Amino acid sequence: MQQVKIFKSVDTELEDLEKQINRFIRKNNVRVLSISGNHSASVDTGAGPMNTFSGGDVTVIMLFEIESPSR
Repeated sequence: MQQVKIFKSVDTELEDLEKQINRFIRKNNVRVLSISGNHSASVDTGAGPMNTFSGGDVTVIMLFEIESPSR
């Protein structure tokens, strides 16, 4: 049976996000079919002429497969 899991974090915490995803895979013994992600950088417009980038949102979508429950 195919399932979807969505993970969300910020780009300053990518290492923690990777650990969370890998932990989910191991703990649930899933077969990953695909993983895709999106990074949404935000610009701090109040920084004056030298705008700086603040942490952006990172979304990872995992399609995985688990065994169907026995009936």
